[in-house]
Amino acid sequence: MQESEYSKYMQLVARRKELFVVCALVIMTVVFLVSYLLPRKYESSSTVFIEKNVISDLVKGLTVTPSMDDTINVLTYAITSRTLLTRVVDSMDMNLGRDGNEELIKDLQKNLTVKVKEKNNLFTISFVHNDPRIARDLVNTLVRFYIEEKTSSKRGESYDATRFLSEQIQNFNQKLQKAEDEVNSYKRSQGGVISIDEGKLFEEINVAQQKLYDLELRRRQLEGMRQVTRKANDPLQAKLGALQKRLDDLRVQYTDGYPEVVTVKGDIEAVREQMKARGAAEAQPLDPQEMAKIDSEIAALRVTEEGLRRHIAANRATLQRIPEAKAGLAKLEVERENQKKIYDELYSRHGQSEVSKQMEVQDKSTTFRVVDPAVLPTRPASPNRLAIMLLGIAGGLAGSLFLLVMLDQFDASAKDVEFAKSLGAPLLAVVPRMQVSEDVARARRKSQGVFAVAALYFLLLLAFPAMEFMGLPYMDRVLDRATQAVSPQLARGLVR
Repeated sequence: MQESEYSKYMQLVARRKELFVVCALVIMTVVFLVSYLLPRKYESSSTVFIEKNVISDLVKGLTVTPSMDDTINVLTYAITSRTLLTRVVDSMDMNLGRDGNEELIKDLQKNLTVKVKEKNNLFTISFVHNDPRIARDLVNTLVRFYIEEKTSSKRGESYDATRFLSEQIQNFNQKLQKAEDEVNSYKRSQGGVISIDEGKLFEEINVAQQKLYDLELRRRQLEGMRQVTRKANDPLQAKLGALQKRLDDLRVQYTDGYPEVVTVKGDIEAVREQMKARGAAEAQPLDPQEMAKIDSEIAALRVTEEGLRRHIAANRATLQRIPEAKAGLAKLEVERENQKKIYDELYSRHGQSEVSKQMEVQDKSTTFRVVDPAVLPTRPASPNRLAIMLLGIAGGLAGSLFLLVMLDQFDASAKDVEFAKSLGAPLLAVVPRMQVSEDVARARRKSQGVFAVAALYFLLLLAFPAMEFMGLPYMDRVLDRATQAVSPQLARGLVR
């Protein structure tokens, strides 16, 4: 603002100071009245602390408790939920005389504020209403219902979890028993095969195969001797039979490279050479007794060979069945172990669930502690009368100045020399305002009276923001009494 304009406004105020003061006081009075006539809103709040019991740390790993972070994350939605607010409304009978709760619930949600301090595990519930008692009672009722619902829901979850785990334990116990029966039945049906050691069975097959080879060799030797057997009194033939028997006995224990075996073989060859040298002319007819003995031994060897062959075939078939039988048993045992593992895990979780249920029943886990319950508010939260009054004082001064400027703009009379020159007529002389001393004194007294009354009135107006600043509820009491006095009269008028 330029200095000339500032001087102009100051001259304007000085020229019409009485009107300026009166207009400013009128505007201030109107604003002060409006601040008291605006509907009052009272705010009541309650602070709740989410406390974690020390027992939760002691039994950590043995129990499963709801996460505190999850509780805090959904806290605002849970408290302002339609279900919880409907319970509160029904408990406080706030829906009496109303067609539905929809508008009421929306109004409650709009005026309800939940502030969460995650670091301190605190949350504050605030509610604004024109009735301080309703504001207080609604906050306390809402906190109480929320804590009850949270506690009951945790207990219900614990009971449901325990019951579910008990049912699953019974179910998997039956499955485990069935798997055990299948394994035992399979072992009974395949036990002879499963219990056999493959290595020993393979070794047994090799030993039997070697015996079969020795028997076949002995049988072939006897069949060869059957063709060349002499009489029983032939010394070469008797000697050959004795040597052959000795060789068979040695081969059972030793290999062909053993010295004594080599010696016996040499003696056998020497006897055979002597028998050949003796010539075919000296051959004598066969001895029937010796022939029968050889035949019976050959028959016995053949029976033994057949038994060994069947034994070897049976062992080989068993050896082929062993992998399949063990694979089937391993599959059944894996199924049994899986069922047992699940059963053991369920049993362990069932123990944890029991401890968790007892903790929830006895409130030994996370608890809600009402640190600061809602009390009856004595001062309205809105409107902010002190701010409105201070703005009214500033607005009164500005509005009064604006009114003077507008009146000056609409005033077409000549106010100064410059205005007269702007009309275009020649300016002959400037005649100063002639002031009579009596008139000046009378005007001064009038101004002083107006200013004195205005000052007293302004001091009276300042008493109201002073009361608001100090929190004195005198005006609220006056307004309450006036409202109580007017309400019966209005009711009687409506009845008439």
